[in-house]
Amino acid sequence: VANLLEVAGADRVIALDLHALQIQGFFDIPVDHLMAVPIIAKYFKGKLSNMEEVVVVSPDHGGVTRARKLADALNTPIAIIDKRRPKPNVMNIVGNIEGKICILIDDIIDTAGTITLGAQALKDRGAKEVYASCSHAVLSGQALERIENSPIKELVYANTIDIPEEKKLDK
Repeated sequence: VANLLEVAGADRVIALDLHALQIQGFFDIPVDHLMAVPIIAKYFKGKLSNMEEVVVVSPDHGGVTRARKLADALNTPIAIIDKRRPKPNVMNIVGNIEGKICILIDDIIDTAGTITLGAQALKDRGAKEVYASCSHAVLSGQALERIENSPIKELVYANTIDIPEEKKLDK
């Protein structure tokens, strides 16, 4: 894809939250990698009044850097959901989330399986509230139903993908 873009005449790429930073290495032209974290942080600073109750949560080990950046912007601790594979969907929480307002952050929410299972694990272990956020809300398949039936209080996402009105929930 990088070669196709360059052959088509692109002389620079501006991307928001690449799934893997290594993607930049496939280009022979400059790649400006922007992040949604500052916008998401600004939203939550305006929404939540007591940041001392907040914990930013990575839904997996791969998202720890993103969670750390949001936590730094909000001046909060982080927690990590550690999915174990011996049994399906066994999740351990690394960090203190009991009685806290948790903000899950991921780059992409597609079918919403990971984010809703993570939200349920947080609530089951004593989280007061769970918010979810992402850069790219694909919301395919059963995503809307899963989000609606989950303990997620609100899903916050950047506008990198046009979401039709029929896919916009009260959450």
